[in-house]
Amino acid sequence: MLDVAPKGAYDHGDTDSAATPATGGVDRAGTNDLARLAELVRGAGSVVALTGAGISVPSGIPDFRSPGGGLWETVDPMRVAHIDAFRSDPVRFWSFYGERFATLGAKQPNGAHRALVAMEATGMLEAVITQNIDMLHRKAGARDPIEVHGSIASCRCPRCAGSVPLAQVRMRLQGDPDGVPRCEGCRGPLKPEVVLFGELLPERALARARELCEGADLLLCIGSSLEVHPVAGLPLLTHAAGGTVAIITQGPTPLEELAGVRLRGDVVDELQALAGALGLG
Repeated sequence: MLDVAPKGAYDHGDTDSAATPATGGVDRAGTNDLARLAELVRGAGSVVALTGAGISVPSGIPDFRSPGGGLWETVDPMRVAHIDAFRSDPVRFWSFYGERFATLGAKQPNGAHRALVAMEATGMLEAVITQNIDMLHRKAGARDPIEVHGSIASCRCPRCAGSVPLAQVRMRLQGDPDGVPRCEGCRGPLKPEVVLFGELLPERALARARELCEGADLLLCIGSSLEVHPVAGLPLLTHAAGGTVAIITQGPTPLEELAGVRLRGDVVDELQALAGALGLG
């Protein structure tokens, strides 16, 4: 049985606080962390990336909990992003999600997303696991990102189980007097294929993420505060299996002691620098 994310799977990505404006540091042995990370990538049989909301912040997508700009500072997630909110008041639910769909759908990937695609294209990166629902890894060209919180790419009718792509959802949003995209069969409200608060994560995606992390020689944790479970437990699997965990995010995480490499700079700068050190940019 899978666990419900206790801090809220509705985050659809983790928080990457910008509270620590620093650049990549130097480890205890005096070796530059970026150079060490590049060497680890070159020597690894399997490198996996785990991304949170912080990788999408440079694309203009706010995270969820950062002071002064987190989405949940102005919106109560229990009223607009819980499965019960969808069931009891789809009009209120879609007044929030309609705006989210419009905002996220227009955003474009940034240099951090593209650096991961470059690594994947050369065989240096096996897979991307993401908590984000924004499709930016897909847009950047990632082969098959594992979207453990789902995606805004489509909606589904809970009654008829039919899937509707994003473009059609937008048309139905605009055409409905209540602003609720509806199933053409039963006229019931469509539900975004994202994990709402109160729902379990998709079993197949989470099982694949666990398998990848258990087999990874190197796990890159990018733009995530590593607080939202069960995804926050994935680095523990890599560490327990003898792999190295690299944390690339500006804010603090609960797993600092696990990090074999710790980079604290802007995620775009750090990943582009890594790509450059690997001869990819």
